[in-house]
Amino acid sequence: MWIQKRLRMPAVRRGFHLITDVLVAELPELERIKIGTAHFFIQHTSASLSINENADPTVRRDFEQYFNRAVPENAPYFEHTQEGPDDMPAHLKAAMLGTSVTLPITNGELALGTWQGVYLGEHRNHGGRRWVVATIMGSEG
Repeated sequence: MWIQKRLRMPAVRRGFHLITDVLVAELPELERIKIGTAHFFIQHTSASLSINENADPTVRRDFEQYFNRAVPENAPYFEHTQEGPDDMPAHLKAAMLGTSVTLPITNGELALGTWQGVYLGEHRNHGGRRWVVATIMGSEG
């Protein structure tokens, strides 16, 4: 079985946000998959997807602090500045973190570890709602 859907994510403030529950809620078809794979791809160049800690919100705040220091706004060497001081850093953060994650599906659920969740990294001050393409493949059970 193959399923592909384009999912509209809620608008979120700049930072790292758990979207695991949003993804699962939009994909009731997961329940039918005994064994398979779910691939999530964000269709933007200034936002990212990654997997990390799902329990302690300070991890997500620390991620934001780290990447803001690693890729500062208003760096004098940036040439791409017409869309605001957060734009080029957002592109770099998205390139560093990536635009997709692939997860196993086991018995109708994403087979994440106990403390893992899917993050949407919003790297713009006003990024707006984002699109994620979900592709599910697997055997029904």
